[in-house]
Amino acid sequence: MPQWAGLALDRPRIMGILNVTPDSFSDGGRYPDAASAIAAGLAMRVAGADIVDVGGESTRPGATPVAPEEEQARVLPVIRALAREGVLVSADTRNAATMRAALDAGARIVNDVSALAHDPLSADVLAASTCGVVLMHMRGTPATMHRFAEYHDVAGEVAAELTARVAFAERAGIARARIAVDPGFGFAKQPAQSVELLRRLGVVAALGLPLVVGLSRKGFIGRLADEPKAAARDAGSLAAGLFALSRGASILRVHDVPATRRALNVWHILNS
Repeated sequence: MPQWAGLALDRPRIMGILNVTPDSFSDGGRYPDAASAIAAGLAMRVAGADIVDVGGESTRPGATPVAPEEEQARVLPVIRALAREGVLVSADTRNAATMRAALDAGARIVNDVSALAHDPLSADVLAASTCGVVLMHMRGTPATMHRFAEYHDVAGEVAAELTARVAFAERAGIARARIAVDPGFGFAKQPAQSVELLRRLGVVAALGLPLVVGLSRKGFIGRLADEPKAAARDAGSLAAGLFALSRGASILRVHDVPATRRALNVWHILNS
């Protein structure tokens, strides 16, 4: 039975999104203090999240960077409290100092949207740990990525660029068994490109690594469902997530944990 970050991947897993930020595209400002964020994280676990992914810096298109010190002030109390309660916590960060502090606070996964390209110290920090690592595909930065959304073969190029980042991580001393990949829907990808990437997700799944898919409430889901409001895209997100599972996804990164858990329970029974 394959495992990653201590989690058996014999069935699809749920990563709940917990943004402790004022400006995330869907839930920015929803948890204005540590207490509300901790309560939300615990509720996600009760509702069926296998992982709670805690982030303190928005990486939506055009987002303003956050200093690591501010990022840590937002997330560390939340990570520490959730870890004490036995929650499997992922730290959503691209900053090495925050990675180190989050691991010290009890996080057991680091989810880096830059695939270790943003901070030159991040690979060394993670090589010195035993945590799970998620490497996401993105070109440029959240502020510039829209300039790089040009592909001849989006699925093939994403797979090739992720392969290069995995090789970089392995050279730095991060064991392949610790690595999962995320194709980065909406990051340096136009809506039509995200649709094509989802349809051909098997190309990325063929890398043979656990595949984390973040489709929840993304702009291209809104276009497919004709829903301009991000918070109203959960039905479309769930449909896309189930499709992703049929194409090899291992972990769905979602906002709506309860509905996703119910859907995956049915999906798992029907596929057993």
